[in-house]
Amino acid sequence: MSARFGSGTAAAKLIGGGPAKGRKQNAVLHGPSGLIRLPQRSLCLPSVVAAEKKRKIAVACSKGGEEVQKLTYKDAGVDIDAGSELVRRIAKMAPGIGGFGGLFPLGDSYLVAGTDGVGTKLKLAFESEIHDTIGIDLVAMSVNDIVTSGAKPLFFLDYFATGHLDVDLAEKVIKGIVDGCQQSDCVLLGGETAEMPGFYPNGEYDLSGFAVGIVRKDAVIDGKNIEVGDVLIGLPSSGVHSNGFSLVRRVLSHSGLSLKDQLPGNNGKPITLGEALMAPTVIYVKQVLDIISKGGVKGIAHITGGGFTDNIPRVFPSGLGAKIFSNSWDIPAVFKWIKEAGGIEDAEMRRTFNMGIGMVLVVTNEASKRILSEHHSAYLIGEVGPCEGVKFV
Repeated sequence: MSARFGSGTAAAKLIGGGPAKGRKQNAVLHGPSGLIRLPQRSLCLPSVVAAEKKRKIAVACSKGGEEVQKLTYKDAGVDIDAGSELVRRIAKMAPGIGGFGGLFPLGDSYLVAGTDGVGTKLKLAFESEIHDTIGIDLVAMSVNDIVTSGAKPLFFLDYFATGHLDVDLAEKVIKGIVDGCQQSDCVLLGGETAEMPGFYPNGEYDLSGFAVGIVRKDAVIDGKNIEVGDVLIGLPSSGVHSNGFSLVRRVLSHSGLSLKDQLPGNNGKPITLGEALMAPTVIYVKQVLDIISKGGVKGIAHITGGGFTDNIPRVFPSGLGAKIFSNSWDIPAVFKWIKEAGGIEDAEMRRTFNMGIGMVLVVTNEASKRILSEHHSAYLIGEVGPCEGVKFV
């Protein structure tokens, strides 16, 4: 195990080189009531897949008339309901669990922490040999989570584990992490390189990341003052981002296509399936902080595992929900291909993927007009209603 740490100043320019002197310690936070476990969301567990499940096979018809097997995220080995149940049980032991990031009081501010990985998108990185952008995904998953509280990311830590250290490959991955930190205006403060012979297949690795930001207590975005009549603004994604890849991989295997084949239905624009699926996750930090600074933002949801269905309700007060205008934004071709090739129902798509919207902001009607005029790629995608949950109209 080789820890990598540096000062904020040095790390802003260069990742600390070589093994760190001294032992690596696990950080433990203590507050007024003792040990504190930071609240996190862990709704999607693509890396922990149970033994192959027996299941009934349903079929749907494609446009050509041939039968297409209907696929679900659960069929692919990921049970969102089980993940939600685990979070519910953890919340009994550590009240407050369930937000996109964990808040720790520090004077007149909160430190906001988040942690995540990139799931089985790594499998496509291995197959496509695209390693220089997966680090951007890693940073994005954590910094996009903590910015939902209005926090500015301060620093990022990474964990890179492999069976045999390929220095050239690891350098490509870390370069992506550096790029992600630059995009989110935070420091790569350090990390851990773990070489674990016999634990990972040759040429494979695993990643996780940890981000910490800060927000004033009087500026926290928490959704508490959301009310009927507020509207939802959607910020476009670059594609699948970093969730749902267990299902994507199952669809790819059933489609008969390879990562080198062209993405079907892309209006004649040449792009391979590998390139489309490996497009790095958008880092929304600078755009969202700019929007927040001008007022009117009441709640923010990062659309990750659980899609629209599970993530948007997390920012609403009890008794309120979202009405989504189904045709209010352009759905990228990659999602249309996934749906058709996998025979996937609309409800399953909306609960698994971001469908082209990676971040949703709940704002006042007045603020929505300003946002749409200043951010031309943003969409008015819905409004707040008096019924809980998410309804598509």
